[in-house]
Amino acid sequence: MSQGYFEFPNIDPVLVSIGPLSIRWYGLMYLIGFAFALWLANRRADKPGSGWNREQVSDLLFAGFLGVVIGGRIGYVLFYNFDLFLQDPLYLFKVWTGGMSFHGGLLGVITAMFWYARKNGRTFFGVADFIAPLVPFGLGMGRMGNFMNSELWGRVTDVPWAIVFPNGGPLPRHPSQLYEMALEGIVLFFILNWFIKKPRPLGSVSGLFLAGYGTFRFLVEYVREPDAQLGLFGGFISMGQILSTPMIVIGVSLMVWAYKRGHYKDELPQQNAK
Repeated sequence: MSQGYFEFPNIDPVLVSIGPLSIRWYGLMYLIGFAFALWLANRRADKPGSGWNREQVSDLLFAGFLGVVIGGRIGYVLFYNFDLFLQDPLYLFKVWTGGMSFHGGLLGVITAMFWYARKNGRTFFGVADFIAPLVPFGLGMGRMGNFMNSELWGRVTDVPWAIVFPNGGPLPRHPSQLYEMALEGIVLFFILNWFIKKPRPLGSVSGLFLAGYGTFRFLVEYVREPDAQLGLFGGFISMGQILSTPMIVIGVSLMVWAYKRGHYKDELPQQNAK
């Protein structure tokens, strides 16, 4: 610690290299998040009357993983680097340069859930409500990966826990990655998994996830450094806040609709109800 703030630890983003293959901390964090989601989903599927089995869980999470990767990359390019994409359309496929968007990944997962529900004769919200409580832990691990990569840091500050990031200039900054890990990861995880302890109307769990994530992300954006190529729109709102606002509105509206509708059970085909 120096002058009342912390120096970022010298963390090599590459955990281990074997020949041309490198395992990065960022990728490991996502792998841990996916493994935990699989374990928790299987545990829920094993409960009597869950309406799920392990094979269905595996298929759903694989589809969701593809949705995260493809949607996250497309979202990052279109939402945050569209000008660069217009100059070089192949930039979309240069995944080794980095760049993923949560909001794009969310759209990718929603698409994957629609596809899975249609293919397996389930309702969309039956699928979405099952997967929503699994997501926050992976989000938290992703933010830890951002922290270990010394990226997506916060704005300059003088709070006692401020950190000087090696690629963030000489001034101390908010460790906004850790704020997001705590709120979007840990807090939202416990809120959702407490919420599902009792039967809830179809769509309400998904609505709570959208409203919860959108609110936490909107708040953290006040201390997160805006993307250099975008800055603040109108001098007071970031792209993250613009993208999170509809999530809050849709999430709250979805919860109100779900409770008014009052449907508590998914409509399962016979083969899924075994």
